[in-house]
Amino acid sequence: MRARFKRILPTVVDVAGRYGLGALFHTLRVQSTGREDLRKLEEAGTPVIFVFWHGQLLPLIHVHRHDGVTVLVSEHRDGELVTGLIHHFGFGTVRGSSTRGAVRGLKGLIRAARSGRSLAITPDGPQGPNRRLKLGALTAARMTGLPLLPIGVGVSSAWRARSWDGLLVPKPFSTVRVAYGRPSFVSRDASPEEVDGVAASLERELLDLSALVGDTPAPGHIEGSTGPVDGGRAQLVSEVSSASSPPFGDPRPL
Repeated sequence: MRARFKRILPTVVDVAGRYGLGALFHTLRVQSTGREDLRKLEEAGTPVIFVFWHGQLLPLIHVHRHDGVTVLVSEHRDGELVTGLIHHFGFGTVRGSSTRGAVRGLKGLIRAARSGRSLAITPDGPQGPNRRLKLGALTAARMTGLPLLPIGVGVSSAWRARSWDGLLVPKPFSTVRVAYGRPSFVSRDASPEEVDGVAASLERELLDLSALVGDTPAPGHIEGSTGPVDGGRAQLVSEVSSASSPPFGDPRPL
């Protein structure tokens, strides 16, 4: 009986999540600022790499539903639930993370970018530290040539889960506030020092954008000092890039 329950539990959670979130999303209002750069890129037909903290994923599912975005989802157990849930709202997914399936995930992102889809990466996922940037998003930017576009999300009234990321769950009839930052690029021949500089700037902007829309996590929800988790080891970007796949636009299959 217990084994059968474990088998059907993901399906039950998936169905409940789809319809529960769908009902919740219908009650929400959205306010956004700083969309000018994103609008120009969209008009030019240029995909982007959306970058935001893991705990802000849920409100953004609503904001960018059916926008043709492919999300990097971890290969951990909870990734299965997330995958089924966001497919329902029009997102594509690629499985992989900084801790498991990194090269496979990177190849999947490159394929999605080549097909004209924007990408979404949470740089503190899949298991933290919370709001400490890892270099995976910069690796994807370097390999695809796409701009990194940071996002900050806040909610006028929300619950915050007791999870490592302090997941934001909007309350019914609340307002989701979204702040979009300026796009930045990572050159394919960038030095480790240049990559570290972009990473530090991106992390700072993510924190600033979140503060701008009122999402300041409770004390204890940010682990350690600021600065990229992989700071000082940006050579990893070069190593993964050279070992994994050809640059964006190369017609050879992955």
